[in-house]
Amino acid sequence: MPSSPRKPAPGVLTSLSPMLRRVAAEDPDRLAIVGRDARMTYGELHTDSRRTSTALAHTLADACATATSGAHPPLPPVVAICLSTAFDTARAVVAVEAGARILTVVDAHWPVALQMQLIVTTGAAAVITDVPTIRAALHSAGWWGLVVGLDDLARTPSLASTHAEASADDAPFLMLTSSGTTGPPKAFLKTRRQYAANIDVSRDHLGARERVATFAPGPMSYSLTLYTLFEVLATGGRMHVADRLDELWLSSRVHDERITRLVAVPAAVTALTDAARRHPARYDGIDLIVTGGAGFPASARAAVADALPHARTISYFGTGELGFIGDDRAGHDSIRLYPQVEARVRGDDGSDLEPGALGNLWVRSPSCSAAYLAGTPSAPLTDGDGWASVHDQGRLRGRDFTFVGRGGDVVTTGGHTVALDEVERAFDGMPGLSAWCAIAESDDRLGLRIALVTEGDAPPAAELRRWARERLAPAARPRRWHTVAELPRTAGGKIRRAAVADLVAVGRGRS
Repeated sequence: MPSSPRKPAPGVLTSLSPMLRRVAAEDPDRLAIVGRDARMTYGELHTDSRRTSTALAHTLADACATATSGAHPPLPPVVAICLSTAFDTARAVVAVEAGARILTVVDAHWPVALQMQLIVTTGAAAVITDVPTIRAALHSAGWWGLVVGLDDLARTPSLASTHAEASADDAPFLMLTSSGTTGPPKAFLKTRRQYAANIDVSRDHLGARERVATFAPGPMSYSLTLYTLFEVLATGGRMHVADRLDELWLSSRVHDERITRLVAVPAAVTALTDAARRHPARYDGIDLIVTGGAGFPASARAAVADALPHARTISYFGTGELGFIGDDRAGHDSIRLYPQVEARVRGDDGSDLEPGALGNLWVRSPSCSAAYLAGTPSAPLTDGDGWASVHDQGRLRGRDFTFVGRGGDVVTTGGHTVALDEVERAFDGMPGLSAWCAIAESDDRLGLRIALVTEGDAPPAAELRRWARERLAPAARPRRWHTVAELPRTAGGKIRRAAVADLVAVGRGRS
């Protein structure tokens, strides 16, 4: 049976504009966005975003109405943002969001071919960029859309027409892509109402509050960083940005800017603990660390508690498609579902499973997207009753969910079902092991066998085997051991299991 949530309170905010307008009027000098070498108050951001949004609307109207005229119903124009700094990207996001448009962020440091592919496949009508290579590539390709810089929009003469208001609550305003950990990235849309449901969770469970100083380092092309911009500005907080994750541990910004809340991928938090041991005074002000995007192992949590004893750590579970699902307050590797989330676990045949059985997680929540974009090679995101799944695997007991991996991360070996994520967790805390990934390899006798791939200098196979024998059932113990110089990762730091398996298959790892 599906778990039943409490009835949620309705979202109170479906756009950044109401909070931005209120704070700009009541407290215009309150800092809104802070970069390493630039900052902008709520008053300045409100003026800047309205001016830029109006200029963009007129420039788009002159260039082309929409790139998605074949959609039913027609979508607003897609505007891609590809700017070289997180600070300017944040400014542009606020401006584009202020009108009836769909925004998407393209990483300025990606290969040009990948940038071009994303711009073309999203059907963008305009690109806001200061990156010469992508400007040149779009020009050479004869791309029909508008290419403009933030400075160009700032120089647009003042226009008599009024500022265009944002689109309706149920209209899409944001285009995201999945992380690509288990296959090609898939594009999907978010509506303002769906993001409002996420922001309610941030306010109620993840410490997003008025005047709170939050640091979210890394490019805005990270969906984690981009979402943090929305939750911070929508709750009247102060958003501190950085172009690189390593500004978190290579600079004194946390101390100097009186940052109290950190939102980052687990890999960045792990690096932070090493820096906190070397420079403890830099990080004394942090009282909350929020992680997402990958599992946060018990050893990393213990390291944070040792290096930053005054900081709480919350690791949330969710996806861009589904929104926030729950966090780790349940303990014992379980995720406590948020009140607005309905959940059930189904077998491969679509039937509901008994409590505690291993299967596919399906959820129904106000933050769920409806579908992947047409042309995306993927199974449907939702069923006919509004239940959605990205094929996370796990066990549900009441309101507590234990995640064991994505679809393809649960395999059958010798007739036994094994979750690769559970194999990996067994090696958490092993001395001398820095990073590792469990994969499945073909085996003539078993069909599939479990292998463990370690990164860099790692303990010898005999020690790994002994560790596994003490912690894993026989069917789940790795039967092969490989080492690679560096495990493939996504931009957000997640290990890409399929790419690891490919490396081993072509002989790039040492056995």
